[in-house]
Amino acid sequence: MRPPHPRSLRGQLTAGLVALLALACLAVGVTTVFALEGFLVGRLDQQLSASAGRFAASLEHEARPDADNQPDTRGQADGTFGARLLHGTPTQAAVVRQATDAAVPLDARDLRSLAGLPTDGTGHGVRLSALGAYRVNAVRGDDGDVLVTGLPLHPVEETVHRLEAVEAGVFGAALLVTGVVGALWVRLSLRPLRRVTATAAGVAELPLASGEVAMPAPVPVADPQTEVGQVGTALNRMLGHVGNALERRQAGEERLRQFAADASHELRTPVANVRGHAELALRHRGPVPGEVRHSLERINAESERLSRLVDDLLLLARIDAGRALERTPVDLTRLVLDATDDARAAGPDHRWLLDLPETAVTVTGDEHRLHQVIGNLLANARTHTPAGTAVTVRLRTAARTVRLTVADDGPGIPEELRPEIFGRFVRADHGRSRAAGGTGLGLAIVHAVVTAHGGTAGLTSRPGHTAFTVGLPMRRPAGGTQEAPADDRTSRSGL
Repeated sequence: MRPPHPRSLRGQLTAGLVALLALACLAVGVTTVFALEGFLVGRLDQQLSASAGRFAASLEHEARPDADNQPDTRGQADGTFGARLLHGTPTQAAVVRQATDAAVPLDARDLRSLAGLPTDGTGHGVRLSALGAYRVNAVRGDDGDVLVTGLPLHPVEETVHRLEAVEAGVFGAALLVTGVVGALWVRLSLRPLRRVTATAAGVAELPLASGEVAMPAPVPVADPQTEVGQVGTALNRMLGHVGNALERRQAGEERLRQFAADASHELRTPVANVRGHAELALRHRGPVPGEVRHSLERINAESERLSRLVDDLLLLARIDAGRALERTPVDLTRLVLDATDDARAAGPDHRWLLDLPETAVTVTGDEHRLHQVIGNLLANARTHTPAGTAVTVRLRTAARTVRLTVADDGPGIPEELRPEIFGRFVRADHGRSRAAGGTGLGLAIVHAVVTAHGGTAGLTSRPGHTAFTVGLPMRRPAGGTQEAPADDRTSRSGL
């Protein structure tokens, strides 16, 4: 099992659970250690009181003529310490060792510790240099001397340390087991939340802006009474609302596309009739007043523009409806050459440059529509750049992809228009576009046709450089080579 990330909710819950248990173990451990130590020290004090009584009684030994000036410690427990102080100076000091008495050397620090003991008969802890930690009490005798009795604290400390070691092992194992089991429990508890997260992430990746969208299935909710279940229920309600809104949007788009297709189809004949009558009137041999001729010329020009607009709208409606395009081998190099020749004729005040490979580049697609893509890109460069601008058409192949780039050194595209440059009826210069007869659908057609071919269309622009790049899947002949074009214009040249 992969350990939970410390910043994840699972990691935080597991860490919090282990931390709470650690605090509880610490509290229990400290309490039991102090309680046991207090109990053992209390019992030791009781033993110490009994030993002190026996030690006081043994001082009668000192009055006998054969006394050896050492306290009688017979009957005392092994390790019992006894001393007699007179004016802070030890006159007697011994410890019981294996039922025998042994003198105890006391240094200056030991003397200060013993001399400073309260003579209240209660136990106090001291550390003697020769014996270690002891529990001692002191009482004052009738003749003014101080009797000190002590028992070793080593058994108490050993018992307490043993308890600490046992608790450390038990609590450590408990924390480890709690961490593993808690992580598994939290993981199982948060499994519905992970499904909610995965569903929400999937919705975030859906292209909701346009087209038909398949919403993911609702999240199964195990228990709507829990917080995780409530999140899943809320997400399901949101998915339902979003799905209904997308269905309504899709229906609206379908109606709009159908309307555009029907309107474009129905307008083609009337527009063609208007244009035909205008051309017929202009060819009239009789005298026509100047104002009338000008009006007829305007009618003819506007009807021609309207005819192009209707054709563009009808093309977009067909692509939106999923109409299949023709799929034939297309010599893209030849299309670039032809489209550049057309652009040169339409814009002789621009410099047209070609940067093409030596071998022909072939793709699979609709030749007429791909020619329209290249023509629209060149027309866009011609329309929106001043005279003298250099326009370079570059064709490259890499990783089974053909990249067509139309770049110019014009003023560039305003930054606020770049995100929507491939939208419909988007114009960088309204007056100039209309004067040139543009419909505002050229780049939208580029994007729609390229997308229908399984390709991509992009833009990079800054002052002095604008480049539209189209990527298309490349078609490779069975032999693995590409046929060279029959025209030597594939090298870089100026037109």
